[in-house]
Amino acid sequence: MDTLFRLDGKVAIVTGGNSGIGEGIAHGFAMAGAAVVVAARDQKKTARVTEEIKQKYGVPTLGIQTDVSNESSIKAMSEETLSAFSRIDILVNNAGVNVRKPPQDFSSAEWDEVMDVNLKGAFLCCQSVYAEMCKQGGKIINVGSITSIFGSAKTAAYASSKGGIVQLTRSLAVAWAPDQIQVNAILPGWIDTPLTQGSRKTFPGLDHHVEHRCPAGRWGTPADFAGPAVFLASSASAFVTGETLLVDGGYAQSALIV
Repeated sequence: MDTLFRLDGKVAIVTGGNSGIGEGIAHGFAMAGAAVVVAARDQKKTARVTEEIKQKYGVPTLGIQTDVSNESSIKAMSEETLSAFSRIDILVNNAGVNVRKPPQDFSSAEWDEVMDVNLKGAFLCCQSVYAEMCKQGGKIINVGSITSIFGSAKTAAYASSKGGIVQLTRSLAVAWAPDQIQVNAILPGWIDTPLTQGSRKTFPGLDHHVEHRCPAGRWGTPADFAGPAVFLASSASAFVTGETLLVDGGYAQSALIV
């Protein structure tokens, strides 16, 4: 049974893998034996994470400075990974940005920034690994959000982009199933990451709300994503594609009114 969830010999790219959920997923892949490529903009943070993973798990690691809103940067990411490891087996589209304000106050530039990183960037990253994954099959995990299914008054662009992630996941899953490429999405709930710090400032009392409504009684942590990601990246999920997996401690299932 253990071999079902092993990733030995696999090469995984995690965009935005130098903090938060992406870092948690990168650690999970390394624990399962995969070589890990951390693709992110901040080189200092990336160097810290790749070195920590290498020392802790003894797997090959590579940090690549990548801007997923830039198509040339995405192509360079894939090419550098292939140059180092000669294969790409797993892609996690985790890099994301957010702008918090009422929808009537969004500028066109702010809307485009969120869409370019969160949705268009994910699509271009998928395209960039497609040809290589066709050779041996592959796994793509798109990171959506609980806002993929809930409305969000002050994050309209983010919620729209994450709703788009779900439809992108389903469409690619159908298109690429004959190529033995499975495409699934993880939808995080309220997770304690740098990206949610802004939410806590914008919404006073958010800590109490999350802990009170969430059946698990707590915020999620990046480590909570290691297991779900390994499942979706491993042979254990060989017949699972086009699915969305909520990782939210039961938040979306709770009818509690607060």
